[in-house]
Amino acid sequence: MTNLDWLKRAAERSTTEHGLMGQVFATYQTLEDCSANALADELGCDEQTLNMLALCRRPAGEAFAEQVKILCGRFGLESFALVNVLRQVEIMGPSDSGAANEAPPRVTALQLAARDRRNKQEEPSS
Repeated sequence: MTNLDWLKRAAERSTTEHGLMGQVFATYQTLEDCSANALADELGCDEQTLNMLALCRRPAGEAFAEQVKILCGRFGLESFALVNVLRQVEIMGPSDSGAANEAPPRVTALQLAARDRRNKQEEPSS
């Protein structure tokens, strides 16, 4: 098994680990119905970098801003894009129940309405 194979498998396992960025990414991908490649593009990185980032702890608490700054510096990301993903999951994702093996959430009608409203606001005016 190559290092890249190992990294990909570890990143896949991180999707079920509470408090890791992998879980954040899995939830975001479910909410936004996007692929890992699309998420990597949104964050401005490649999939290998996304896999490394997935193994990191999720920024939280009073040190949130500093932790985001460290992650962005380490992986060459724009903080706005990373914070957008984190906040989207915080607002739209599952409640923080602490369940390590909790499946990514199903999208509720309220969440769909919020997404529809956001998409309408993003559409360019004619």
